[in-house]
Amino acid sequence: MSFRKISQFVLFTVLIIALAACGSTSGSDDSGSAADKPDENKGTITIGQINWPENIAVTNMWKAILEDKGYEVKLKLIEMGPQMAALAEGDLDVAPEIWLPVQDKSYYEEYKDEANFFEEPWYDNGKVGLAVPTYMEDINSIKDLNENKAKFDGEIVGFEPGAGTMLVTEDVIKEYGLDYELVDSSTPVMISSIKSAVEQEKPIVAPLWKPHYVFSEVDLKFLEDPKNTFGGVEKIYMATREDFSSDFEEVSKWMKNFKLNDKQLGKLMVYTKNNEDNPIKGAQKWVEENQDLIDKWMK
Repeated sequence: MSFRKISQFVLFTVLIIALAACGSTSGSDDSGSAADKPDENKGTITIGQINWPENIAVTNMWKAILEDKGYEVKLKLIEMGPQMAALAEGDLDVAPEIWLPVQDKSYYEEYKDEANFFEEPWYDNGKVGLAVPTYMEDINSIKDLNENKAKFDGEIVGFEPGAGTMLVTEDVIKEYGLDYELVDSSTPVMISSIKSAVEQEKPIVAPLWKPHYVFSEVDLKFLEDPKNTFGGVEKIYMATREDFSSDFEEVSKWMKNFKLNDKQLGKLMVYTKNNEDNPIKGAQKWVEENQDLIDKWMK
């Protein structure tokens, strides 16, 4: 074969391969296309997580949303104090649950110049206080605790040390002159202790908050707080490390638009609790059912 014919044959072969390649990508409506499922990582976002029902629910919800948009999301289980320190140092991207104006005031005051606290809350109907079972009819105020110290063995059953509500509970003990010890444990241990006590109709007092699924599972009541040490209505805010909004501009905007009411958050908590061993499944189900709401956050 002559050199000219060889050249023509090579050129023809190259054209055929190029056309075939074009045909395999153009006009495709495959659901796995790059438009629908980004095939390149847009970056890794690390979100702090605490073993609280609403926190597990919301962090897994954001993991489901962001990973669907092409981000890699790591959930880092870390208690409140270290979480805020990590945020200030830039070792954590997002702290999703800051209770203000009372519960996490100390952390806000300490880190407000080193982290970005969102101006608007994502939930605005929180309540915090000491709670007892409803069958304890003679105990309705924090003031009633000292004269009933023996019933409670002088203990307030708490959860993770360093949580804002635990710090405020220490203030409550001082403010009311309670001769009680605040016992550190974990949220699951505290909830298990409450359920066990209620089943046996035994006395128990614990610092609790709403929203929390435990109020739908056992009958509890908040004790009156005449000195208002726990505060009134609490709102939940997000905070991010200082440069997060410039590094992840679109995600920062989505999170600032993020809002949940009692019904929406309640259902999300139920879904993740029903999938306790793999809460992301519950979060993904909720995301699928609430896509219209999520679309509003992403405007």
